[in-house]
Amino acid sequence: MPSATGKIRYAVVGGGWISQGAFMPGVGQTGNSEMTALVTGDPIKARDLAAKYGLKSYSYEEFPALLSSGEIDAIYLATPNFRHLEFAVPALDAGIHVLLEKPMAISEEECQAINAAAERSGAKLMIAYRLHCEPGTVEMIERVRKGEIGDPRLFTATFAQPVDTANHRAQSGFWAGPVTDMGPYPLNAVRALFADEPIEVSAVGVQTPGRDVTTWDAVAVTLRFPEERLASFTVSFSGPNTERFQLVGRKGEIEASPCFGFGEGVAISYRLTVDGETEEFKAQVVDHFGGETAYFSDCILQDRQPEMDGEEGWRDVRVLAAIERALESGQPQRLDPLPKRQGPTREQVRSLPLAQVPEYVNTKAPLES
Repeated sequence: MPSATGKIRYAVVGGGWISQGAFMPGVGQTGNSEMTALVTGDPIKARDLAAKYGLKSYSYEEFPALLSSGEIDAIYLATPNFRHLEFAVPALDAGIHVLLEKPMAISEEECQAINAAAERSGAKLMIAYRLHCEPGTVEMIERVRKGEIGDPRLFTATFAQPVDTANHRAQSGFWAGPVTDMGPYPLNAVRALFADEPIEVSAVGVQTPGRDVTTWDAVAVTLRFPEERLASFTVSFSGPNTERFQLVGRKGEIEASPCFGFGEGVAISYRLTVDGETEEFKAQVVDHFGGETAYFSDCILQDRQPEMDGEEGWRDVRVLAAIERALESGQPQRLDPLPKRQGPTREQVRSLPLAQVPEYVNTKAPLES
């Protein structure tokens, strides 16, 4: 049940940058959501971050007590990927709704366990695909659905950022590396734009000379789709910051940049070229995290299943797992065909003003930095 004010009460699980710099400020933009608790393993954040937002703080060991406290309706789960299962399943089994950062988990088996918990309890589970609620992204998908560029045939994308080699994402293997940290963006985008699922995966990875990392820090992926469509994307932790994609159809193309990012001054922008005529479009700057939270809270309040559910999360993770196998074996990996999904619609779009981000509570906690 929501609070006396009619808002869904969230606990933030994990006090790292994405929570502090995006989710927590965005909640205040929603009108239907509020935060009541923080779960963190860092005593400094437990003190300072909780005080900043007026939250009750819990350690990770106290998580079961939070679930039975009656203080929350939902959690926003933003721990490192390998801890998603640890917190998602108990929350769902307790009837607590879960907004889960991507990737959903570090294996298909873990995804299935999380989905089974949601099925058992009936609690809602949504994977944090914020772009499914962003106006510019959904607008591009709708244009493709309407046939404005004809049958979409080719997709290419590049997404890179400079990640410090001391960061846990560079020191925790494949399931914290660029494929799982950044790969879900182009992967999820092409699945929505093609309105289909890949049937074969190939990949090549490298470790940039001079960088002390525990996995490939730059990876190029090729996906084969039904009807002989092709997609490719390259992700990298060795920067500089760049993000773009090109979608080519039989009649025209879409070029988008920025296309995956968020924050101050970042508006999803694209060029649409049909029959040699080009138009440029720039979406408004919106609060992505406030938007996805408002949508999820609406789903809870109205008892509707979110579009980006656990099935959507698993579909991306099964491709990520195939990329890992392709990297390790050097061989293409076949994937079973799957039924098509509807994908995001305009009903999901939330155009909320961007929240001001407060000063970051920075510590050396290795799994929340």
